[in-house]
Amino acid sequence: MKKVMRCLMIFLGAGILSNSLVPEDVMALEEASYRVLERHGEFELRQYDSRIVAETIVEEEFDAAGNEGFRRLAAYINGKNRKKQSISMTAPVSQEQNAEKIPMTAPVNQQKQNGTWRITFFMPAKYTLETLPEPVDDRVSLKRVPGSLMAALKYSGTWSRKRYEQRRLRLLSLIEQHELKPVGEPVFARYNPPFMPWFLRRNEVLISVERTTD
Repeated sequence: MKKVMRCLMIFLGAGILSNSLVPEDVMALEEASYRVLERHGEFELRQYDSRIVAETIVEEEFDAAGNEGFRRLAAYINGKNRKKQSISMTAPVSQEQNAEKIPMTAPVNQQKQNGTWRITFFMPAKYTLETLPEPVDDRVSLKRVPGSLMAALKYSGTWSRKRYEQRRLRLLSLIEQHELKPVGEPVFARYNPPFMPWFLRRNEVLISVERTTD
């Protein structure tokens, strides 16, 4: 539990808080790399780069799946892995002091998959599949995700399923208006920890798309 809380504490810094509220090093949290191709108010069309993720599949309802998936992946980046080389000099001394600590990145993604939920953490860009430590938990796996064209809708507020569904439907409408075709399951992207006040949270719905016109 202490390791999960430490992970949550460093997961501030979505870029919506002032430096007076969040330390500068936390504000510099690494995020998934993308280029904004188009921006239309609340809607963005982005080109995401190829990236490596740690993922886990959870058979729970919407809210419970996000919490359980976060716990598993937070444990992995905080030392529950097989590589016996410390790369974090700031980590507290613990029983797992020789295990590798992997920096947190943003966002945490949640995506429906065959009736279950796929939860993912993006891995820092400096790592490859060969240099990332192997997870100890066999429910956690590593994979490279190819680059993709994605429609994005930003919103703040709670993480309720009702609020997510409202934004998902709104994004599907915007996709159609901009002559795009959805080609993947919607992704719920969260940039903040649970203790962040709801009105300050940065959330997104993301959907892989293709252009329907040249």
